[in-house]
Amino acid sequence: MKIKSGITAFVLLIASVLFGQSNPPQDSATFDPDGTAHLTRVVPIPTTISPEAQKWLESLNHGKGGHETLEERRKGMDGWRKFGSEDAKKHYPVNIEETTTAGVRTDIITPLDLPAANRSRVLINLHGGGFNSDSGSLIEGDPIANLAKTKVVSVYYRLAPENPFPAAVDDVVAVYKELLKTYQAGSIGIFGTSAGAILTCEVAVKLKQLGVPLPAALGVFSGLGDFTHVTDSRQLFTLGGFPGDLKPSDPNKLEDEEYVGKTNPKDPILSPLFADWKGMPSTLLVTSTRDILLNDTSNLHRKMLADGVDARLIVFDALPHAFWYHFDIPETKEALGLMAKFLDEKVGR
Repeated sequence: MKIKSGITAFVLLIASVLFGQSNPPQDSATFDPDGTAHLTRVVPIPTTISPEAQKWLESLNHGKGGHETLEERRKGMDGWRKFGSEDAKKHYPVNIEETTTAGVRTDIITPLDLPAANRSRVLINLHGGGFNSDSGSLIEGDPIANLAKTKVVSVYYRLAPENPFPAAVDDVVAVYKELLKTYQAGSIGIFGTSAGAILTCEVAVKLKQLGVPLPAALGVFSGLGDFTHVTDSRQLFTLGGFPGDLKPSDPNKLEDEEYVGKTNPKDPILSPLFADWKGMPSTLLVTSTRDILLNDTSNLHRKMLADGVDARLIVFDALPHAFWYHFDIPETKEALGLMAKFLDEKVGR
């Protein structure tokens, strides 16, 4: 069943209070002959999540939407990254060294307390940001380094549209190969959020194709494995869940075409859902029920299970894409703890 996002409407029940509506909309669904659905849904703020998360969800209703130029997006992301990085370091203190690895800009993030037993292992973080900006290299790397008490190498891979696929994959593979000179493959883990989660899978497939020893574990935190079509969750949700700029999909326009470039979208490295995952590392996948990449993450999980991978999927209730960037809700602490615990148990053991 296709769902036309341009005419899909989700109406939060709380809107009736905020805007003084005496007769809030009721649930309804009508369907075109081809199965396209026209939906209205009344969705109360869920009581299954923490009060802090409920308050945060309501606050998202007041954000600004609309189209951004690439320059505006990068400027906004840089501001968010600066704020978020400071917040991450406040909650999860670490040492940070800016350097290069294999000619690629990297941050070496080290916990303040690095146990001797953990000095022979390392984690690679691949940040989110839609492949065209950096939404959280330190926001993602700091907490995991702190909680897993393990060094994290955060990679500033080349960005689209200036550098489409496979530039980012090549950068990460180069960093990985360089780290193999110091660390055993079984003592390396790779993790990322959003674009970084996609890239984590792409890099794993590339390493397997090259015959390079594979890392011990992967962390795929809200990812995507197929650039050939748009899933239901991308038709239903924005980056903020219900509120925000919901863009209708165009069947004649490829998703993320600036990153894909001239590559066949069925290329198994670009779209790992088409790859052979037999023999791949243990993988933790994390998403949430209002995540724009919910279906994409679950499809990856099914593919991994079908190919015999030790793959575990955790789905949080009611929260939007990459909610673990927000440190003031208890669910973030829980999610980060689960991510760090998995990597700690699988890497270098």
